[in-house]
Amino acid sequence: MPTPPGAGASEPKLVQSLGLFSSTAIVIGSMIGSGIFIVDADIARGTDSPALFLGAWIVTAILTMTAALSYGELAAMMPKAGGQYVYLRESLGPLWGFLYGWTLFLVIQTGTIAAVCVAFGKFLGVFFPAVSQTHWLWHIARVPAIPVGPMVLGNMDIGVSTANLVAIFVVFFLAIVNIFGVSLGAMIQNIFTSAKAISMAALILLAFTVGRNATAWQANFGAGWSEFWKNAGWGSLHPVQVGVGGPTVLVNMLVILAVVQVGSLFSSDAWNNVTFTAGEVKNPRRNIPLSLVLGTGFVLLVYFLVSLGYLLVLPMHGDPNGTTVMVRGIQHATEDRVATAVLEQIFHSGGAYLMAAAILISTFGCANGMTLAGARVYYAMSRDGLFFKSVGKLHPRYKTPVSALLVQAVWTMFLCVSGSYSQLLDYIMFAVLVFYILTIVGLFVLRFKRPDAPRPYKALGYPVLPALYIAMAAWICIVLLRYKPQYTWPGLALVLLGIPVYLFWSHRLMDKSQAGTS
Repeated sequence: MPTPPGAGASEPKLVQSLGLFSSTAIVIGSMIGSGIFIVDADIARGTDSPALFLGAWIVTAILTMTAALSYGELAAMMPKAGGQYVYLRESLGPLWGFLYGWTLFLVIQTGTIAAVCVAFGKFLGVFFPAVSQTHWLWHIARVPAIPVGPMVLGNMDIGVSTANLVAIFVVFFLAIVNIFGVSLGAMIQNIFTSAKAISMAALILLAFTVGRNATAWQANFGAGWSEFWKNAGWGSLHPVQVGVGGPTVLVNMLVILAVVQVGSLFSSDAWNNVTFTAGEVKNPRRNIPLSLVLGTGFVLLVYFLVSLGYLLVLPMHGDPNGTTVMVRGIQHATEDRVATAVLEQIFHSGGAYLMAAAILISTFGCANGMTLAGARVYYAMSRDGLFFKSVGKLHPRYKTPVSALLVQAVWTMFLCVSGSYSQLLDYIMFAVLVFYILTIVGLFVLRFKRPDAPRPYKALGYPVLPALYIAMAAWICIVLLRYKPQYTWPGLALVLLGIPVYLFWSHRLMDKSQAGTS
């Protein structure tokens, strides 16, 4: 690809103002959203075994930590704004970098911001009942469910409710706040990440102490741990419905652990966001790899302890028609809100308010971290001539990508109003995993292509651990393609839609380059 015209000497540059604590807060804050409070119900239904329930989080921890260790080398080698986009561009070529950035903008980053901001609105409704997804201010249309092969499209409302109006306000508030310097955005991130770490620690402490009860222990662990290992043997079979409305088949332990990774991996995603901000991190060759390890390690340990805490408070197996949280158990917690059910068991009516407050803190901090980080990718794409030119400019005073922040906010607002973000996120998790695999393949490629490039940090356990990640992640992808096509093919289609867009931008850049030469 031709190189776009470079920045002039007078153009503002990104300012390196994020220290190790701030970069680690971005990792932690971006990872912990609302997922850990709800996905455990679906994991419990899928595994139907306390041992496999916790095993799913162990698999997620191995995958995520191995990937973080591998990304550390790439981050130290190429400490540039854009992070994973840059790694894919440099190792596999500009097309792959663009497809990642395109998917990030279209769904991954903006869809996640929309989801957590709407979750913020929903849980604000616990304190202010007028804030609700069913309280419409402008109901445009109801799109019915439309079966398309193995998936279902539609089944969503388009319009502005009080809940997504709050979400839209949060989206633009955070975009504007992050315009006024990366230090301000980082300060908000530090405050809310510290608050959510304290709230998660409190949840774990309560579950392990006052919340622990004999009924849950007997149901989940039993005498001699007999209940704990139930349905977890190599010969145990688990029912999985293929696609939407497809046949139910029986699968073994390795397959069911791969199937339920859709929930646990989604809850643990966004750990790579700190790489997007590399141009603004002090001593990035040291601090980014370190923040990746510290941040992901902390969150993964917290997730495991939280899930173990759920088993100490509530029985895993439950009755969907039960009238109490103990009878419904983890599998059938109301609207899958397992954490709320746990606090309701401990504090009764006050538990819902405590959990709502914790989720408000968590989602706000998550949205801020993803807002700050995502804009840096579009900025890097624009500097390569692969996005709108204005997006590649910085505010002359605050040195922040103003247009990138606002464009991201506008598209996120559209996803909030359309109600499509939830379906899009379901569809894209498979594609996210594929991009992680490609990036770690890029680690091997760069070791071969650029053996003498400076590598202040080298991936721990190379080549064994990166190869282990590729093998495990590839297995999950194969299983999802076979048993959950509704989560795979739509995501691949969204990625492939980026190819003609890439051709358009690259030809446009080529024409400009030729015009400049002539």
